[in-house]
Amino acid sequence: MNEDKSLLRPEWRQWLAENLALGVGVEEVEQVLVGAGVSLEVAREEIAAAGQHPYFQACRQVARHFGWLESLMETYSALRAQDGGRELEVREGLTPEEFFRRYYFGHRPVVLKGAMKDWPAIKKWSVPYFREHFGRVEVEVMTGRDANPEHAAQQDRHRSRMPFADFLAMVESGRRTNDYYMVPRNDNWSREGLSPLREDLRAPEGIIDPSLMADQMTLLLGPAGTVTPLHHDNMNILLGQVMGRKHVKLVPSYERHRVYPHRGTFSHVDAGAPDLVAHPLFAEATVLETVLEPGDMVFLPVGWWHWVKALDVSASVTFHHFVVPGGNTHLDAPP
Repeated sequence: MNEDKSLLRPEWRQWLAENLALGVGVEEVEQVLVGAGVSLEVAREEIAAAGQHPYFQACRQVARHFGWLESLMETYSALRAQDGGRELEVREGLTPEEFFRRYYFGHRPVVLKGAMKDWPAIKKWSVPYFREHFGRVEVEVMTGRDANPEHAAQQDRHRSRMPFADFLAMVESGRRTNDYYMVPRNDNWSREGLSPLREDLRAPEGIIDPSLMADQMTLLLGPAGTVTPLHHDNMNILLGQVMGRKHVKLVPSYERHRVYPHRGTFSHVDAGAPDLVAHPLFAEATVLETVLEPGDMVFLPVGWWHWVKALDVSASVTFHHFVVPGGNTHLDAPP
């Protein structure tokens, strides 16, 4: 069947080729297409046409080259599962030595309790506090996110500037929404107006660089309902929850083949409500979960996939400059 005369929408043709290349069975692909309203005859014609297309043949050959790597990752995943890899560890009073040995170098996430108890921000930060001390400061935030499913990857299209007081009024309106959010790429730390907020933070001793330079950390602030879609960062991150609660889901870096990567560091999967018909391999993913309370920190290893949803009006900070021999670890993002 000529692609230009295909009866399938482009997104379904992409889904078809991707799943066949990933090794999903023909009968299973047929069932999904028929369930979506495609006739069995058309489904079979499309599958046959895809298999004969030279682009798809090249795609299959590339998939075979990567098959050995996925097999290795499957073995690693099974080994880690036997070593407690299906539980998100929660620790309190963790020494820097053990943090680096078991978690940073061990490529394991961990929730840290009590690591923020000396932060003035824990007692001071609130919407009224921000308004009283910084309300007139002009800030940059992301707006109009709900209208664009690709907002996380197309952030330059959503930048807005406004007085901080106006954004705070939106945040405390009581709406549960993902439409507006102050995210790390807004880079408000580096602007003079909000820089005094950094004085309310403390670097976890022996783990994070105590200089707390603006380019070594970020601020996130928004209403209940904000969502950071499933993605991974190209560096190790330590996230501290100052205000409100956040629901966090993590998937290991070595299960990349189960999260349907998209735009390099993002995933096609909505981890809040995964569609296992469209993304069946996600059913096999190891998903670790936690709810961060104010004062909790979570270590997100480089390459680990994570999804985050605010359950309340929320303020978080992240650090990415660790005190480690040999410097920090970064990951070159795949295309």
